[in-house]
Amino acid sequence: MNGSSNGHSTTGVHNTGDDTNQANGSTTLLPQIQEALHIVHGPYSSNDSRREASIFLDDIKNNAEAPYHGFTLASDKSQQPVVRHYALSLLEHAIKHKWAEYSVAQGTALREWVLQLSQNVSLEDPLYLRNKTAQLWVEIAKRSWAAEWLDMDQLLVQLWEVPGSVVHKEFVLFVLETLSDEVFNGEDTIAVLREGALSKACVEIFTPAIVLAEAFPNRQIGTTVRYGEEGWLVRLGELLNQCLDNDLEGNAQYQSCAVKTLAVYKSVVPWAIPKAISSASCVQHMCKSLATPSVVVQLASVEALHALYSRLHFSDEEFLSLVCPMYTSQMVDLLRKLFEYSVVDPRDIDDEKYLFAKKFSEMISNLGSFIEQKISAIPEDCDLPSLLNLFLAIAQSQSFVISIPLLVTWTRLLRSDTIGSSPTITPLIAPLLELCSSRLIRYENLPEDSDDPSLIFLLEDIDTIPERHAFLGNYRRYSVQIIECIVRQKRSEAIYHILSQVDTSMRHLYDGQPPFSIESYSKSSIPVLRTDAHFTVVEATLKGYMKWRSGHGSKPQQDEQERIAIENNIEAWCDGLMEINFEDPIIRKRILQLVVAFSTTAIDKVSFTLKVLEQLLTSRHVERLEYPAYNDAVKELQADSVYELQRLASKMPDQLLDVYEQLEAKVNEIISSGALDSKRQTSYQTFLFTIILKASQIKSSVRIEKLLGFVNPVKQLWQNPEMDHALASFGGFSDLLGLSRVRDYLVSRRAHEIEEWGLYQLDEEGQSIQKELEDRLKALPLRTTKSFLSCSTEKVEKNSPTYRVSLQLWREALPVILPSLLKFMSHAHAFHNPANWTGLPPDMRSLVSRILTDRFWQAGISVGSKDDFYARVSGTRSTMEGFASSIRGTVRTIREACYSILWCMSRLDVDFYGFNELPGPLAHALFADADCLSTHQLIALLNVVRLLTDDCPVELRSHFIPPILATCFAQIDAKCSSEWEKLAQKQAAATDGDNLTDEMKSESILRQLTHSAVMMAAGVLDPARQNVAASTTAKDASTYQNADPASAYPSMRTFCLTSSTILEPLLMFMTHAIRMRDGRCCGAVLRIFRSLIPDFATERSSLASSIREFISTDVLKACISSLNEPYFVDLQKDLAQLIASILIYYSPLTPTPRQILVSIPGVQERAVDKCIDYVMRPGMQQRQQRALVLDLLRDIKGVSISEQGRITKSASAVRKDRSKMQQEFMTEPPPSMEPRQQSPSLVGVADMFQEH
Repeated sequence: MNGSSNGHSTTGVHNTGDDTNQANGSTTLLPQIQEALHIVHGPYSSNDSRREASIFLDDIKNNAEAPYHGFTLASDKSQQPVVRHYALSLLEHAIKHKWAEYSVAQGTALREWVLQLSQNVSLEDPLYLRNKTAQLWVEIAKRSWAAEWLDMDQLLVQLWEVPGSVVHKEFVLFVLETLSDEVFNGEDTIAVLREGALSKACVEIFTPAIVLAEAFPNRQIGTTVRYGEEGWLVRLGELLNQCLDNDLEGNAQYQSCAVKTLAVYKSVVPWAIPKAISSASCVQHMCKSLATPSVVVQLASVEALHALYSRLHFSDEEFLSLVCPMYTSQMVDLLRKLFEYSVVDPRDIDDEKYLFAKKFSEMISNLGSFIEQKISAIPEDCDLPSLLNLFLAIAQSQSFVISIPLLVTWTRLLRSDTIGSSPTITPLIAPLLELCSSRLIRYENLPEDSDDPSLIFLLEDIDTIPERHAFLGNYRRYSVQIIECIVRQKRSEAIYHILSQVDTSMRHLYDGQPPFSIESYSKSSIPVLRTDAHFTVVEATLKGYMKWRSGHGSKPQQDEQERIAIENNIEAWCDGLMEINFEDPIIRKRILQLVVAFSTTAIDKVSFTLKVLEQLLTSRHVERLEYPAYNDAVKELQADSVYELQRLASKMPDQLLDVYEQLEAKVNEIISSGALDSKRQTSYQTFLFTIILKASQIKSSVRIEKLLGFVNPVKQLWQNPEMDHALASFGGFSDLLGLSRVRDYLVSRRAHEIEEWGLYQLDEEGQSIQKELEDRLKALPLRTTKSFLSCSTEKVEKNSPTYRVSLQLWREALPVILPSLLKFMSHAHAFHNPANWTGLPPDMRSLVSRILTDRFWQAGISVGSKDDFYARVSGTRSTMEGFASSIRGTVRTIREACYSILWCMSRLDVDFYGFNELPGPLAHALFADADCLSTHQLIALLNVVRLLTDDCPVELRSHFIPPILATCFAQIDAKCSSEWEKLAQKQAAATDGDNLTDEMKSESILRQLTHSAVMMAAGVLDPARQNVAASTTAKDASTYQNADPASAYPSMRTFCLTSSTILEPLLMFMTHAIRMRDGRCCGAVLRIFRSLIPDFATERSSLASSIREFISTDVLKACISSLNEPYFVDLQKDLAQLIASILIYYSPLTPTPRQILVSIPGVQERAVDKCIDYVMRPGMQQRQQRALVLDLLRDIKGVSISEQGRITKSASAVRKDRSKMQQEFMTEPPPSMEPRQQSPSLVGVADMFQEH
């Protein structure tokens, strides 16, 4: 590229001959390029000719003279735009891929070409050509600005000052915006590696010189890259003012220029020096833009303000200059007018306005968050009352997506005692309570054809049911928090208001609604939904009151009087509620839940507790089998009543102990009436059991005697010789449950030839077998044992008196129960293995999987609601489908009861884990046939294994955990790997006629299983996990003795990493998980590996060398494979970071990582060595490390669908594009980090699945 800068006598990048020959080559090549482009873009070209032309055009890019041809064609304004665009791409390819090879002179010449093209842009050039040219400027700037190229800022200013149209200004705006984005947010390798120099240069050219001198008084002025004193923030403001002072609506060019200027603001204000933003009056310019009549300019201004107020911290001075101008009366008035203008009709949405309203709401929410942070710094001239009224108005928007950001703001404001007690807030309390109360109805249960405006907006904004449910859950959560905060601040006034409102509503619940009818019963009727919403408000009120009560005491006497008055009022309200006779079982259930909640928290009176107890024990609702929906609701009420009884017994045992004899007599009377099934009988007995177990006012000897009266009969159930004999073999187990008759019945009825099982009615024999299955299941000791064990261990603190009693109570029973329990579990798993179904003809073997395939409802995927699903299940009970459901339901009940009993036993510490012979048989029972379980069933198994390993005392880990975890991860690896492979094959061979719902369910459950397994791996390898000391009570009382403290033992992570038995299957599973097409799981595994890699960079472990080689080979290959796949495009940064970690830690120790990278086709050995050298340099940031890896592997990394081809979006599609804040609202909040889960969590995945 030696020659003049105008390009007319310039030879190629590589000098290949004299000028004459070069010119002749150019003469022949340019027409060929034009012809090839004509073929590629011509509508009538054949595929073969188009492909050949594309190959030719790609090959040209590697030609030494490509930049010359690019400049020549791009400069020629007579060429078609498509030709000039291709010409620019030749220059782009040279800059991006060959810049490092060019000499200084060649680089300078190439830059001069780009500068000449930039100077010559005109309004006649299509926008995409101008932007492409500006992108070339940015590409060169990333490589040479603030190094050999020092006058870039001067050249930009010269372009900026070109008189005439604004085309050059728009060009500069594009350069500034793109440069800012790529330097501060991009992942481009060059920009990342030069981040220090480029970011410093950006700050310098945007900041006014006077501010720069103030901000950095001691800075040493080295190479000067800025031009002029004002800096770009000032120039941008001047241009924006000029645009705004002209007729924006009548001049599209000014409007476009204003939007682009604001886009630069949006990119720059997150990192610019606050003083510079203030000095350049950026906020004032953005506010002026808000006041224009152009919606696109308003939106651009809101986005720029949103970017500014997304900054997390301002000093008081910065707050006064950048935030407080938005709090003035004039500005608040403008903001209110803008909000009112942006309101749209849900039945005729103006896309442009609605998009503005959403972004406006988020900006206002960010603006509001500073009030809480800087309340003491807000000057008196700020109009906070009007601003808070605006916050309320936006929160009241019929669109929940617009409303929710301000709900978040209100929760923050009301948490502050200073703000919450302010007189300014007082007039807003009632409307806020009204708003939050009205929004607590479960919109997801309303019919989709409802004319409720909020529901119409919701269906328009959020397409998928799971996201809609998650969003509504978050919306309710913030509404509840606001009610809690108000009650905590206002107490009596708020409580009286809420309770009186709810009382009035409950007494007029059916006004305007059809009267209650058993025949047309629905669990999601409007009265039920209203009741649920009202009581959610009351529950939030109770939480707020209890928070105040637990912390009150600043005025002890006055507070105590207020407390007594409030609680008397609450009690009277509850009495009135219990007196109302509601026929709806679900409403009755909610009332009982509410009064029990009050009884166990706010109203600590025996008299009130006894009233509640009476309500629980005297249910007036009876089952009506002929009305399935109503009947199910009654069963739900009955089940919840016994749960609430248990809650009362657990929370208030001493109060109930005083009336224990009367309770015992009442329970015995209820049981002897014969109206209860065995399950409810056991529940009533555990109610009495819990009172005795947890009461403190009872003699120890009396307690044990009474408790053994409950436990000994349970123990005797397991000492049944007939049961022992039956459990000795799988055949005996089948006979014990009556499953042998099932097999004969299926064979005799030729069940495999029946296509629609749901239409095949059972005959008398089938119904008889079905009933026998249920009766035999009830006769087993599992349910009773589970109930009493869970009462003895759940929510019982170790080392507490209750825990000591539980240990004494069950110590002798465990060795009696465990052997048979493991056999039950082993056989229940074996039932899923078709090989064990002896007696079935070969042509009926496929029947087994059909029988054992669970029917379940899954949120967001299954057709219809959960209630519809239950109705379908109930409707097929007397059919062959119901028969199959009874079979799998029997085995599932046994399987999951075994899991729950094991979990409860694990709470008994060394009394359980101390059995020398337990680990082997337990591992066998858990996993021998686990591969035959479905992915859905394995989730429950994985949960119990996690709990068993978590609870294992540290001193018994080496004895108990290796066989359990090793077998578990080997099985889960095999299952997940095979299921993901099957899913990929199904998707590859999918046809239009396939059942997509079933496939989606299968995929969703497989993701759940994979995630559960990955989280279990993360749990055992968590570096922050501390050893928990075993119960001293358990040790003192047992034969097992060990004096060493828990801290003397290695952490669970160290234990697993030094056990080859565990580590091998664990690493294999995690390596395979990198290739499983689930972004959440893959991302988690990559983080785990990154934490592991340093542990094997030394020889502290005998396994270190072999693990290093495994990671350097298998894990590295898995990362490269996923990097190559478009599915994993969002994880490319994480994959690159893991590859970089492997190179940094292991390259000095083994040549394997380098060999693997060199073996990749198209990756040069020299490039690999350069990459390794750079990533290992001291001080290299992670962002720079992964950029180097991504650059090395740029030719093999996958490309996202969006990058493969631009798809034009409709306005409504653009409207549905979500901001970061909106996306967070579509996500379930993370679970609370409680130390344990309750045992019911073992029964499937309760929140997502309902099965039969």
